[in-house]
Order: sequence, then C-alpha cells, then structure tokens
Amino acid sequence: MNQSDETAARDWYDHKSQIMEQILGKMHDVVMHAIIPYAGGGGLDLYYYPNGISGTGIATMEASELPKKGSSNAVYSRYELVMFTKHSLALEQAKNPETPFGRMHSNISSILNCIVPYSATATLNGNDTCEFPANMRNVGGKSLIFQNYGPHYAKSQRGFGVLAVVEIFRSEMDFARAHGGDKLIQLLKDAEHYPYSDLDRDPVI
Repeated sequence: MNQSDETAARDWYDHKSQIMEQILGKMHDVVMHAIIPYAGGGGLDLYYYPNGISGTGIATMEASELPKKGSSNAVYSRYELVMFTKHSLALEQAKNPETPFGRMHSNISSILNCIVPYSATATLNGNDTCEFPANMRNVGGKSLIFQNYGPHYAKSQRGFGVLAVVEIFRSEMDFARAHGGDKLIQLLKDAEHYPYSDLDRDPVI
C-alpha cells in the first residue's frame, strides 16, 4: 500500500468508525489484534461494542479497508460485519473456552474469519442465508442469516453500512429459504432472539 492509499485508509477508518459508533454504540478501547495481520494471510482484528444493545457486538474493520475497495451488496457500497452475543463483554475470558463468553467469542471469531474473505467475492444481501460445509474446521454445518443493520446512510455517508451475521438453527434456515429471510427475522425479533447468535435457546421453527 503506497502512502496515498495509507492516508486514504486512515481517513476511511475514521469515517466508518464514526458511522459504526452511531449504529452500534461507542466502541471499546481495546482491540483484539491478530498475531499475523489479515492482509498477510492471518486472522481478523476484532472490535467490541458493549455500549449499544444489551450484550456485546463484535465487529470487523478489514472487510472494506478503502472507500472504493471491499465488500458490498445491494444496499451498501461498502460494509463491515458484526455479530452479537447476549453475554456482557469479558475480554479476560475471550480465550478461555471454559467460560460462556469465551465459547461465544471463539465461535464468532471463527465465523467472521470465514465470512469476511467470502464476502470479498460473493454478494451477501440482507435476508440471505448461508450454510458452511460439514467438513469445515470449527464452523462445519453452521447456518447463518444476514441482515442490513441500522440506518443505511446511503446518501449522506457514502453508502457505508453494517451487515449483521446471525447464527441460526438449521430448521430456521430451511424456513427462511422456503418462506423468505424477512419472515424468519421477524420471528426472531418477536422472540427477542435477534440479532444475537447465542443458540442456548429453542428454535423459533
């Protein structure tokens, strides 16, 4: 990345950070940095939003590193992704799978690290569903639904937005594919499960 691109990336980071805080609440001041940078073939850095809805939002910042380069869909010219857990932020437990937050953190990290590179080549629209092949490490067989999250900012904010990734049960994914993702999202909202990915609940279908 040349100096001009580095300046553009910093300005874009500041710009989208402001929008994400409007949508998700104030970002926590600790970032979970990957040992090997994502751009170098490593994992994603993870950003935490514990000051919006109840629980914790865990988001990316590397799906769209420049305003004209990155993940996009029918609503957003560029977007970052977020997943939510009902657990309160507990970073000291993030790498401890013996704790509820640690298990959810590991699960969300695994899913986001698969979906971000996929989103670079595939168009992921709100209400679309996704299923990981059964033989994939850590995420095999998991089912997801996507949803454009929060205000669209289509004109005033250069089309940047946030795409929520929600883990769901297989029966719920089958229902969404048969009847429409919007109908599943409404059922999840009615049961107060949306936008969370915690599956310690009964399926709505």
